[in-house]
Amino acid sequence: MFASFDFDVIRRSFGYLFLDGMTFTLTLTGLSALGGIIFGTLIALMRLSGFKLLGRIAGIYVDFMRSLPLVLVIFWFYFLVPYVGQWVTGASRPISVGAFTSALVTFIMFEAAYFSEIMRAGIQSISKGQPAAANALGLTYAQTMRYVVLPQAFRNMLPVLLTQTIVLFQDTSLVYVLSMPDFLGAASKVAQRDGRLVEMYLFAAVVYFAISCIASFGVRRLQARISIVR
Repeated sequence: MFASFDFDVIRRSFGYLFLDGMTFTLTLTGLSALGGIIFGTLIALMRLSGFKLLGRIAGIYVDFMRSLPLVLVIFWFYFLVPYVGQWVTGASRPISVGAFTSALVTFIMFEAAYFSEIMRAGIQSISKGQPAAANALGLTYAQTMRYVVLPQAFRNMLPVLLTQTIVLFQDTSLVYVLSMPDFLGAASKVAQRDGRLVEMYLFAAVVYFAISCIASFGVRRLQARISIVR
């Protein structure tokens, strides 16, 4: 069955696939996760604040982002960001932002909707007595969140945040629609150049499967370790 396959094409392209493609994928995943967690935490705080208007705005944002297909959001930001840059800078024409910046903005904005729900659950898991005790000690709302609530919320939700990051790692493969050189995009270019579509797409699937399984195993070990410490 595999007699006509040429898996040597993988060896010949190994450097390009991993030094260029996988490096790009991991960089985009890491930066998007960091930005998404920071922005998502701000959205979660808005939803939990006592200001109804802020909570409503944050709720609409989350529902809106979660109702859209990610690939549509990628296209949307790719064409919109240059015009936003023109509006911010006052330039006479849409500025050149670049595909990577557009993709990074897309994933931060999109994933923030999911990270915000995780952080909201984490904040709500903290006993109400702790913020009350912090207020009794004279801490402000910002100090209570920074020193008491958020550190515990991050710790409680760390396994879920990492699981969502694994999903983000898989989702970054969608940037191939912008012809970006991520791992799947690099594999696709090699497959089309050498006419080895089956070999390269099979190899790409195996790599994504292996990395996701190893990362998921690490998350489960971390979750078990955290639960023991508790």
